[in-house]
Amino acid sequence: QVQLVESGGGLVQPGGSLRLSCAASGFTFSRYTMNWYRQAPGKERELVASIWITGATTNYADSVKGRFTISRDNAQNTVYLQMSNLKPDDTAVYYCNAHAQIGLVYDFWGQGTQVTVSS
Repeated sequence: QVQLVESGGGLVQPGGSLRLSCAASGFTFSRYTMNWYRQAPGKERELVASIWITGATTNYADSVKGRFTISRDNAQNTVYLQMSNLKPDDTAVYYCNAHAQIGLVYDFWGQGTQVTVSS
């Protein structure tokens, strides 16, 4: 069955760094655009970063540009989110998403990993 398993979240001080990982299984990872979303308490889920199939194209929310880097390893079926210079506003549950339109639209989600930025 399809699985997206996030890891790497935790508590970090402002200015610190974290690296999130999302291990995928049960589908053809290399055919899917991979995204990281986040949802803070009381707020809507927002798209943070996207990486296209080959990894050559990426896109970021303005709020994280220059601080976050998304990457993927198609051989390992894994997508990463390197987060640097973290701010308290980055506190949220971070979700991994796989998206493709292969005839039909396919969307798969992970269970989320908590990131808390606090001193």
